[in-house]
Formats: sequence, C-alpha cells, structure tokens
Amino acid sequence: MSSDIERRSRRAGGRPISVSFEFFPPKTPEMEATLWNSITRLEPLAPKFVSVTYGAGGSTRERTHATVERIVKETRLAPAAHLTCVSASRDEVDEVVRGYWAAGVRHIVALRGDPPGGVGQAYEPHPQGYASSAELVAGVRRVANFEVSVSAYPEKHPESASFETDLDILAAKVDAGATRAITQCFFDNDLYFSYLDKVRARGIDVPVVPGILPVTNFKQAVNFATKTGTYMPSWLAGRFEGLDNDPETRKLIAAAVAAEQVFDLLDRGVTEFHFYTLNRADLVYAICHLLGLRPPREAGAGQAAA
Repeated sequence: MSSDIERRSRRAGGRPISVSFEFFPPKTPEMEATLWNSITRLEPLAPKFVSVTYGAGGSTRERTHATVERIVKETRLAPAAHLTCVSASRDEVDEVVRGYWAAGVRHIVALRGDPPGGVGQAYEPHPQGYASSAELVAGVRRVANFEVSVSAYPEKHPESASFETDLDILAAKVDAGATRAITQCFFDNDLYFSYLDKVRARGIDVPVVPGILPVTNFKQAVNFATKTGTYMPSWLAGRFEGLDNDPETRKLIAAAVAAEQVFDLLDRGVTEFHFYTLNRADLVYAICHLLGLRPPREAGAGQAAA
C-alpha cells in the first residue's frame, strides 16, 4: 500500500541535514587512541563542528586545550572548545579564551559549569570570576568575535526554580551574544517540542539544537538521569530489559533507539542534531548514515554507479 505522504526521514539524504559531535578529553593513552580513532572515523561526515568538554571545576583544562589544538592542527574539523567559569578568575578565563583564539579556534561552548564536587553540590562563583554563564558569554565576546554556543534544558536545569527562571537565563545568554543553544540529552521528543514552544514564545530565536545521547549502558543512563532530572520513559527501560550481560545486542538496541528518536525529530521538522558520542564512533556513524550523510568518496562512487 503506497501513500502520497512520505515521512521526511524516508527522504533523508536530499535535505539539508547538519550534525555536530561532542567528545571529551582522554585521561590515558588507551583512551586517547580510542578518541582519535573516533575522530578519524567521523571526520569524513563533515560535521558543522566538534566540541570538546571541560571537566567540573576546570579539572580538564589542559587536556581540553591539547585536544582542541590537535584537532586544529591535524584535521579539517572546526573545533568548539567548552569553557566554564567555575573555580577561575575572569583574568584566568580570559587568558584561556585568548589562547584558543591564538590557536585558531573560533567557537566556544560557554557553560557555567558544575561545581568541583559534581552535580548536586552548591555552586559558588569565584570571588573574582564570572558569576553566571551569561557573564561568561559576554566576556568571551569581549575578547574576540567567537561564535558562542550555550546549554538549554528541555526539562529545566535541576537548580532552576521554574521554567520561567530557566528561560530568563537562556534569554540573558542570548542577549549577551550566544548564537546557538544545544540541549541536554532527552529521551521524550514531546518534551523537546514543548520546550521549543516556550523558548519561541519568550522571544528567543536562536537555533535550539537537540542533544542526542545513544544509550549503550542503560544503568549508567538511569544514574545520569536521576542526577539531572531527565525523564526516562518506561518503554525505554523495556527496550534494554534482559540485556545486562549481552553487550552486543545492547549496542544494536542502542542504535535502533537513537535512530528512532532522530527520525521522529526529523519527521517533525528538525534538521540539525548534536550527538554526545562518549568518544565512540560506531553508533553515531550508523545513525548519520541513516540520515543520508556519507563520506565524499562514497557519495561520488554512488553517483558514478548510477
């Protein structure tokens, strides 16, 4: 049975879909090898940018900077360096920002950052530091004309008293010069669209890019969701039921679940996606392939065969 109305996701490949990838700086030589294998695997998909995270309290500052510099020197990717204002003075933060500009970086992901003790601990601004993410955005833009991305929370930040407070904070970040918002991961797409309606009603018009986390370890995902207040649908638990000791099947299910989420977003008009890769390429590469993204030579080979 055919239909004149075809799902947008069935036509993936012919629409202007863009992606970006998030990595974290490696702690060991083995983790570094895994990271760079992933970067090499994903680079041919021509992402809009790749971001590199920054640990709680600035704990990975040197490793983040080293990873970003290597991306600049050894790849054609556009890196976006995460930056927080936790446990650092304005002068120290500004020095880092100037260092990124000198290294060829033109995109910063500006975040308030988690306290050194992690999520759930009280946040205390540095006495000489930036007091908020909006102040950090303004500080970055004063140093140089960076593109600045910021965070957004479809289920509101766990420390925010209300959605209105959360929207006020996002509006302040945009007023300070942010050009894009990237959401924390979510697993119910209706929550994203409800949040987007609130953002637009507030008069905030920057892109709000959905952050996608392929769930490879359900127990870890539940632990993360508990800390951050992220809703875990009961059907998602059912997808992974009985697979605790079956990592291969779990990986296949993870790809299917993430693809299902992305295709629903695509069918509802979303064309830009940010993937939290966890420094692993396979699942993200597969989802991008389903979206119609191909390495250049593969696309050329397909045209020649046609």
